[in-house]
Amino acid sequence: MELVVVGSGTVAPTADRTAPAHWVTTGTTRLLLDCGAGTLHRAATLAIPWQQVTHIAVTHFHMDHWGELPAYLFALRWGIEPARAESLEIIGPLDLRRRLTALAQALGDWVLEPGYPLQITELEPGSSHKLQEGVTLETCKTPHTDRSVAYAVRDQVAHLVYTGDTGPSDELADWAAGCDLLLAECSLPDDRALDVHLTPLSAGELGRAARAGHLVLTHCYPVFGDTDPASIASRAFGAPVEMAYDGARYVVERRKQPRQTRRCL
Repeated sequence: MELVVVGSGTVAPTADRTAPAHWVTTGTTRLLLDCGAGTLHRAATLAIPWQQVTHIAVTHFHMDHWGELPAYLFALRWGIEPARAESLEIIGPLDLRRRLTALAQALGDWVLEPGYPLQITELEPGSSHKLQEGVTLETCKTPHTDRSVAYAVRDQVAHLVYTGDTGPSDELADWAAGCDLLLAECSLPDDRALDVHLTPLSAGELGRAARAGHLVLTHCYPVFGDTDPASIASRAFGAPVEMAYDGARYVVERRKQPRQTRRCL
């Protein structure tokens, strides 16, 4: 399994970070986790074969996490030659279809009828959804919005967890237990903590509680300035922590010690 961080930023524009988007490949699966502003052009800059996407999964409906989805659908029809013929599955929390329908009413019927087969899949928290033989996408509720979820991607070799936006959550830590790589949001400094976002300390504590093999921080607001959130998180995590950046690439490999799987209720 491979992970490319396409966008490591937030809704706050900066010169070097675009909004959340993460490209995961395993087998024939080409999965985009979130699709914020700048995804397409950053993917082109990074030489990511965005045209080959098989699934797009959004964690919640804040604009910085799914705002470029209509543009992506449009580009797959009009931005490549020959035009796409393969089906595409859009995955998200409950209410996804209603929101896409509203977008179609505002932007045009092409949102739901883009010229290639489009499948819309809504997943409840605690779901396990087959992407291909031996590859599943799992969900867990996060304390951010009433619909927000985290995603886990599992294949026969590795276990990747992406928190999306979340506050501290024991339930999330239990569900993510034993993951090989935890890609965790880290929005704000500890002195500006909120219940609906993680800080360096709470991100490190989440990684430690989940017994993650590798902790990578993303979705950091510019308020951090020149400070180093990873160094703070590493003290709570008990091991080195990395800061994601646009273009960062990871091979997600199985940990040597046995993993435990817990269901998100």
